[in-house]
Amino acid sequence: MVLTQPKTTATRDPTKFPTSQLALLALVRVAEPIALTSIFPYAWQLVIDFNVGDRANASFYAGLLISAFALAESLTGMYDNLCKSSAVHNTRRLTIFSYRFWGGLSDRLGRKPVLIMGSFGVVASLLVVGFAPSFWVALFGRFLGGALNGNIGVIQTVVAEIVTNPKHEPKAYAIMPFVWSIGVTIGPSIGGYFATPSNNFPGTPLDNELFRKFPYLLPNMLCASLMVVSILAGWLCLEETHPEMRPNTTSSLVTDERTPIQSRTPRTSMLITGPMSMPAVDLTHPESYGTFTRVSEEAVEEEWNVRPDGSTRLPNESETSGSKWLTRRVAMLMVALGLFTYHSMTYDHLMPIFFQDERIPAGAPTMSTSIGTQDGSLAGGLGLTIQQCGIILAFNGLIAILIQGIVFPLVASLCSIWRIFIVVTVLAPIAYFLVPWLALLPENLLYTGIYAALFVRNLLSILAYPVLLILIKEASPSNRLGKINGLASSTGAACRTLASPIAGLLYGVGVRIEFTALAWWASAFVAVVGAVQAVTTIHQARSGPQHEVRPVGRCAFIPELEEGRVRKESVVRIRVGEDSGYATEDDDELTPFATRVPRG
Repeated sequence: MVLTQPKTTATRDPTKFPTSQLALLALVRVAEPIALTSIFPYAWQLVIDFNVGDRANASFYAGLLISAFALAESLTGMYDNLCKSSAVHNTRRLTIFSYRFWGGLSDRLGRKPVLIMGSFGVVASLLVVGFAPSFWVALFGRFLGGALNGNIGVIQTVVAEIVTNPKHEPKAYAIMPFVWSIGVTIGPSIGGYFATPSNNFPGTPLDNELFRKFPYLLPNMLCASLMVVSILAGWLCLEETHPEMRPNTTSSLVTDERTPIQSRTPRTSMLITGPMSMPAVDLTHPESYGTFTRVSEEAVEEEWNVRPDGSTRLPNESETSGSKWLTRRVAMLMVALGLFTYHSMTYDHLMPIFFQDERIPAGAPTMSTSIGTQDGSLAGGLGLTIQQCGIILAFNGLIAILIQGIVFPLVASLCSIWRIFIVVTVLAPIAYFLVPWLALLPENLLYTGIYAALFVRNLLSILAYPVLLILIKEASPSNRLGKINGLASSTGAACRTLASPIAGLLYGVGVRIEFTALAWWASAFVAVVGAVQAVTTIHQARSGPQHEVRPVGRCAFIPELEEGRVRKESVVRIRVGEDSGYATEDDDELTPFATRVPRG
């Protein structure tokens, strides 16, 4: 029996990869990481310049400045809890619409206008921060940027609507994580190199009254200019992808053997936010789990029950009340995700502060601690300039790109997902324990030590994030993935928002007691808790669909699959009868009619 469904098809050839449209979308996508990270190199110095506090509490206010963007973005990205019921073709189906504010707006106005509005919001945020006469105005600017930037979820939807050919999905969904990494590299480099131009470029046209009055205007103007270019390109060339608002489209019945009942029309949903170096991910449509690689799920067998007319019945209360979605394994993985997101975000916040904090050698008149050398001590930082810090953060982004593009697919293809998770979680505290000792290195070894520490941190962090998401997906009941995706999103957003202020507060305490390693080793302690929790409370899954990681393109270091190991295709068996199963839209996701069973 062949079931058909109405589907909107565009005149564009679906067999061709949509390179131009994805490139334009990438220009818009780069907005968030640039806006989020351009302030990282100079946030601490900005607080000091505005005389909000002294060296001891400046790190706390810098944490507020950084977390304001993520906080506002999370608040505007929460579900609207709108529930509507309607009868469709007398099938008595209950349709529950739970979508994000910006996703709902894009459903009403179209994807393109919302993307343009989000980009304008980023521009407004950058200019407010640049022209800010006080810390509180700058804080408002950061909050404004997060509140007006709803592009993250809408772009996920646009990609799904542009890419109509399943063969193109792995490559298409690997583009956006790559764009995120580019933004993470560009943002700090611009923010650090061009901040305080009157000091960094004396005697040049940049040494003028405007930039002396607003020392952090230039990097924000440059980032805003890049955003204006992306706005113009998107407005002129980006196509509207909303199925009902797309010009020159026709509606036809298209057979889709892969999803006979479930429509492939994408819906915006909550995305899991992780560390700065990794983009947000939607577990209901993961494809690459925030990496540049292809992550495929093990083939499964499903059985769907439908009536002869293709309709389904509503589930009764007794059928749904016993469905347990928050299993012990899922709950423990959520704890692991929260701990990882927290300590990883503290690293992103503390790094530029520690790099710029004054270097205090052992034996200094004002120092009471004896832990140090003639080059530095654990009472201070590394004494670098904002410009030097920006360059280091740019190279840090390049390191992250190399690890995501080369190291992760190589390691993940050779080792099991579970083994990688345990190893990187157990080793994670090392990344935080090492950093304070950089202050003791002599000048000629300082940069070597810095980049070695950054490599260790990126290696452990970038391997851990997608692996955690894969494990959560494997542990999740297929008919409750929407709920779990929302819970993971809330967990990540909350920990990401709290991490910077708490780490800044601890760094300030460390300054007062002349022991700046306190904040770093507090994060190391959280990582230790995460390691103990992972080893003692989370056990390897023995059943359920497993995942395999392969690079999007060919790699000489990764062997191709043997001919006998070609992965089987998933099978869906449709049983037609009066005593049918049911399908509901639950938390932004269509529910399969049977438990998924991995094929042997």
